[in-house]
Amino acid sequence: MTTAHRVPDTLAALREATAPAHDAIDRQLQLGADLPLDRYVRILQGFECFLSAWEPAVAAVLTPASREWFSGRSRLAFVRQDLAVLAPGASPGPAPALPALPNRSAAFGAMYVLEGSALGGQVIARRVAERFGFDGQRGAAYFHGFGDRTGALWREFRERLEAEVDPAHRGDACAAAVGTFDALQQHFEAVLHDETVA
Repeated sequence: MTTAHRVPDTLAALREATAPAHDAIDRQLQLGADLPLDRYVRILQGFECFLSAWEPAVAAVLTPASREWFSGRSRLAFVRQDLAVLAPGASPGPAPALPALPNRSAAFGAMYVLEGSALGGQVIARRVAERFGFDGQRGAAYFHGFGDRTGALWREFRERLEAEVDPAHRGDACAAAVGTFDALQQHFEAVLHDETVA
């Protein structure tokens, strides 16, 4: 008896395609228990700068209905709230080089990266609370994100991902996800550059 080969769903394809890049940026950011405060602030500045360019680029490819849905999930206001407390008046960082998003499937592939980071942000928010005493109202709004709603928002995203990504364009979604991870890594190389200069 033979079983038919199962075609992976979009989420499985994205996970497989991005696994090495996901591990690489985790190693790069080093958001562990011994995170120094100045590095934490730089990382927040990096995310603020990246999202300020990335969100409009993604929104430009979406339908009006999807654009409204996407804007309701933005965490840009959260990171700006943190920086207003931790680094008021800081100059903006270097502009990121973003991947091409040729279609809606690619946009959802790119979204997968930041949507997934919201889940990991819950763990980071707990570390930041323990280390610095910050919380979702002060200093850790970005990683705290939508708090208890994060799991439900992720499930909703997964459903929308499968509905929106055309199986014929699944390769575009994977390429955009990998490209987004690569763009983040290159961006943080610039943001954190001073720390690596001997």
